[in-house]
Amino acid sequence: MKNFFDLPATGPQERFEDVLAGERGFRLERIVSYGQATPLGIWYDQETDEWVLILTGAARIAYEDGREIHLAAGDHLFLPRRVKHRVTYTSSPCLWLAVHGDALATAT
Repeated sequence: MKNFFDLPATGPQERFEDVLAGERGFRLERIVSYGQATPLGIWYDQETDEWVLILTGAARIAYEDGREIHLAAGDHLFLPRRVKHRVTYTSSPCLWLAVHGDALATAT
């Protein structure tokens, strides 16, 4: 990856790229979305905490309890482990930065 903000010339496949990985499940991930959403009825139920930042574009995250969070460029969201959520919308393109790991809440 030459420039973190360069978007792939090809789409519409969503891309996940590990930028950095470390101990205790720590992982820094770059995600490029092109209008993808989590299929209906599917929920993420992750083993580790996740913090996401929208660098360009927009996205919406829904929780199992019906809440929905709208994110635009510069917005971030902490997703605690084991809290069911799903992506209901992404712009085309949408560039995310995601940090995965144990005990991220104590680090933020």
